[in-house]
Amino acid sequence: VRVRCLNFGGTQEITAGSRARMEEVDAVVAKLEDKLGNNWAEFTSSRNSFHGVEADAHFGTTVQHLHHIKKDPTRQNLRQVHLLAIERIHEWNTLGHPVRCGSLGENITTSGLDLEHLPAGTRMRFGSGAEILLTGLRKPCHQVDKFSAGLLRLTVSDNKDTEIPYRIGVMGVVLVPGEIFKGEGIQLSLPPEPHRFMVKV
Repeated sequence: VRVRCLNFGGTQEITAGSRARMEEVDAVVAKLEDKLGNNWAEFTSSRNSFHGVEADAHFGTTVQHLHHIKKDPTRQNLRQVHLLAIERIHEWNTLGHPVRCGSLGENITTSGLDLEHLPAGTRMRFGSGAEILLTGLRKPCHQVDKFSAGLLRLTVSDNKDTEIPYRIGVMGVVLVPGEIFKGEGIQLSLPPEPHRFMVKV
């Protein structure tokens, strides 16, 4: 289980030796809406809460997506970091879609992890010491088809896998700041049971 690629702002593929820097802000509590049980699950950092990936479009403690800003600009940002598995990219490549690391806006591309099937609240600790808390699934939008026609339908699951409605990576927030390097290992820490599938954030 390793980091394959790092990308800033979803527009540039970062070469080997580059890094993603996680930035620190004041301590807050991140509340994740558990839509399956209509409850709130609270996750607190033992240290601080953070902005996210330096220079990224989702950098900030409150929502940065224009759609979410219009609804509530004070809403907690649960989409600071976007992760996507290299295996998913290879799957799309075999079907003729020219997706590369960073093509769809992810900050970190992993290998060896079935990201979308991890439970909400999973902590990812990177070799450098930085930690990310997985908050939910990324919901694909029409921009995906603008990149490659027909790709959007491949990112939405069929009825056979309704627990995982979207297959375009996961979102998270930074729990512990640090620099993440290409090629370093990832250690998972699952939340207490019962585990719940991630929903869109």
